[in-house]
Amino acid sequence: MRAQDILPDHVNSGEFNGVTVRKGTVGAFLANARTLQAQDSTEKARDEARADIIDAVPAMAALGIFEVFEISDPALRELVAQRRPA
Repeated sequence: MRAQDILPDHVNSGEFNGVTVRKGTVGAFLANARTLQAQDSTEKARDEARADIIDAVPAMAALGIFEVFEISDPALRELVAQRRPA
């Protein structure tokens, strides 16, 4: 399966397990995770990244990301675990 089989170029979001997920959600989650881990990130940047990660957790869970991949960073893993839907 290819990306365009899930969301074609002209489609910007889809519904997965009852949650609307925008195209780019996974990429944004990864970029925010890198911001949290970067030594040179400001506290403001980390706070914004943390908030964006929290906002993305329901979409990531709906996609099944957390059933396939384990988060290796302990702080990020805990942040996500606290916000995962039951």
